Amino acid sequence: MLAALLAPFVVAVFAPTVRGIAGDRVGLVLALLPAALTLYFAQFIGAVASGETLVFSTPWVPSAGIALSFYVDGLSLLFALLISFIGTFIVLYAGAYLKGHADLGRFLMFILMFMGSMLGLVLADNVVTLFVFWELTSITSFLLIGFNHENARSRRAALQALVVTGGGGLLLLAGLLLMAQVGGSMELSELLVQGELLRNHPWYLGMLLLVLAGAFTKSAQVPFSFWLPNAMEAPTPVSAYLHSATMVKAGVYLLARMNPGLGGTDIWQVLLVSFGAATFFVGAVLALRNTDLKLMLAQTTVASLGLLVFLIGLGHDIAIQAAMGYLLAHSLFKGALFMAAGCIDHETGTREVTRLSGLGRAMPITFSAALLAALSMAGLPPFFGFIAKEFAYKATLDGLWPLAITAIAVLGNALMFAVAFLVGAKPFLGPQSDTPHAPHEGTPGLWLGPVVLAVCGLAAGVLNMLPEQLFIGPAAAAVGGREIAVDLYLWGGFKSPLYLSIATIALGALIFWQSQALRAGVARVLDPLWGPDKGYDQFMDAVVGLARLVTARLQTGTLRNYLLISFLAMAAALVVPLWFVGGFSATLTIPAANFYVWGVAAFTLAGGVAIILTRSRFIAILAMGVLGLGVAFVFLLFGAPDLAFTQLMVETLSVVILALVIARLPVYGRDWRGAPRATRDGIIGIAIGTCMTVLLLSITSRPLDLGLSEYFAAKSYTEAFGRNIVNVILVDFRALDTFGEIAVVVIAGVAVLSLLAFSDGRPERRGRQAEEGR
Repeated sequence: MLAALLAPFVVAVFAPTVRGIAGDRVGLVLALLPAALTLYFAQFIGAVASGETLVFSTPWVPSAGIALSFYVDGLSLLFALLISFIGTFIVLYAGAYLKGHADLGRFLMFILMFMGSMLGLVLADNVVTLFVFWELTSITSFLLIGFNHENARSRRAALQALVVTGGGGLLLLAGLLLMAQVGGSMELSELLVQGELLRNHPWYLGMLLLVLAGAFTKSAQVPFSFWLPNAMEAPTPVSAYLHSATMVKAGVYLLARMNPGLGGTDIWQVLLVSFGAATFFVGAVLALRNTDLKLMLAQTTVASLGLLVFLIGLGHDIAIQAAMGYLLAHSLFKGALFMAAGCIDHETGTREVTRLSGLGRAMPITFSAALLAALSMAGLPPFFGFIAKEFAYKATLDGLWPLAITAIAVLGNALMFAVAFLVGAKPFLGPQSDTPHAPHEGTPGLWLGPVVLAVCGLAAGVLNMLPEQLFIGPAAAAVGGREIAVDLYLWGGFKSPLYLSIATIALGALIFWQSQALRAGVARVLDPLWGPDKGYDQFMDAVVGLARLVTARLQTGTLRNYLLISFLAMAAALVVPLWFVGGFSATLTIPAANFYVWGVAAFTLAGGVAIILTRSRFIAILAMGVLGLGVAFVFLLFGAPDLAFTQLMVETLSVVILALVIARLPVYGRDWRGAPRATRDGIIGIAIGTCMTVLLLSITSRPLDLGLSEYFAAKSYTEAFGRNIVNVILVDFRALDTFGEIAVVVIAGVAVLSLLAFSDGRPERRGRQAEEGR
């Protein structure tokens, strides 16, 4: 399993090289990977359909309970198959759509990385593994959305998607770690069977809100839905993949996965149904408002995600069955419609629905695929979209707020009906319009994906027993955390869902007929209003303004201010922990010390006093050396001669080097600070010294824990083959830390050398040479 999940990342590295070798056939070559992954995951269908769950685990950080563990059940398998199956046609489509593009290899590299990230996300069992792949989807989608990075709108859309989804991911991490703390495990398969424990815990509300924040930002729920339509700045292959089977459904996947552990409560139901219904309605209205084919489809995706969320929120068996059915139906028809819209744009040079008509004769294959997908999106029989819509109506009639939710569902589906035919039928019917490019049918790489996905939507409706048994049933059982009897059918008799479907069709046809007038009316109402997209810009402007203000206050260019801020931060870091652990109120005992210890303390204190009182920089440097020498004596008295020797050498070199540098500066000076500043600095110094003293006394007043010392003593020779424990710690147990410290010293030395070289009269000489040249 791990090899299968890493394969997209490995192949992605070589995608530009493959482009150089295979040329325009690179899409066909690289599509073999997702096709192979589809076959790999298909081998689990039989076992999962019979009720089995499969676990694959590789230790990662065992001491922290972190493993690269993956879990295959009905839900994760359905998503994995959709990602790899649709991904096959997306890679083919991308190769044809961007044929001749100089950066096609780079684009396919990003697509494959995105595919691998999504597969890891939906199959992850460990919460840390889930988070890693979750954030990888945000990063790779940032690269894809910003592919046309010369375009300012593309850059803005990419950054917006990263900020919204990445921020939500951090909140999700907090929620997942709280769940792991409460449930005592880092594995989702172990956590989610403890639903009663999670739901009855005092942290439940916090866990729930954090998880919902991650899911809502990822799946573009109101008020976070603004980033998804803006992501249409990406090339169409990205839009088709993003909106059909991948990133935007990651939040839906998370909610479905968490349902057994966090679902079933009133707050879960109210939040999911409320936000989902609002998103469904808003997305459907905004889809009618737009005239760009991709934006219309993007807003219907927002609406569909809202429908899935409120169905999961309803939580009963029919609602879960409807959610899984609509998940499959939407992936098929939306992927087909997006690719068909890309074909129209690619061959005509425009995506404006008001400028398109009569393309059916010039693009018959694309027309057929788009029409089949539109019929499924509209919810007409015998397509699978009809079955999903029927069960969605059945779910709304038997859940929270049945009248209101059913009314929203009917109105939203009617709007979706109209948009489906505005996208999938209107551009192809009527007299042929004038377009920037003469329309013609695209290459097989462009129309193969839409045709296959649209036909699958039809086949799934006609042969509904197959998806019911192989996909919907196992997925519903995984979401519900129990066996759910799934019974899909095309004809359920003259009952309420059928009447609602008839009302939807009638209302949808009316909206389609009056689409221009309704679009203008919606625009007049919505365009003057403030929206979340504007709010995002205002938020980012505020963040930048705050950053500039803080930078202006802190980065003053004065070393004295930097030291002041550093010492204040140090004082706070010392005071706050002591306050919470009761260090100030605890009984502190001064350890017994002999004459030599007190003598070293007095010697060191004298050096500190000398630094304060002297007006000579040279004497101050010598006094600082006295402080370092006192520390070396402490090491010597307490049985660490090697540390004492190291400290003595370092202090000697420091004093010599500083003295040489100071020798080039005025030796005597005066303290230019006034009394208020000197008093302030004195108070800060005394506070830091007091806090450090209290901290050390509070530590020495407690029993000494020798566990770490005994560990190093036992392991230094047996595992690191060294008898000097200190050296072994530095070069073995803390090798990376030591390497980092050495790197810092080297970088600082190089920087100092470059500054000295630059300031050694050379700028002046270059300036004179420039003047002479002029």
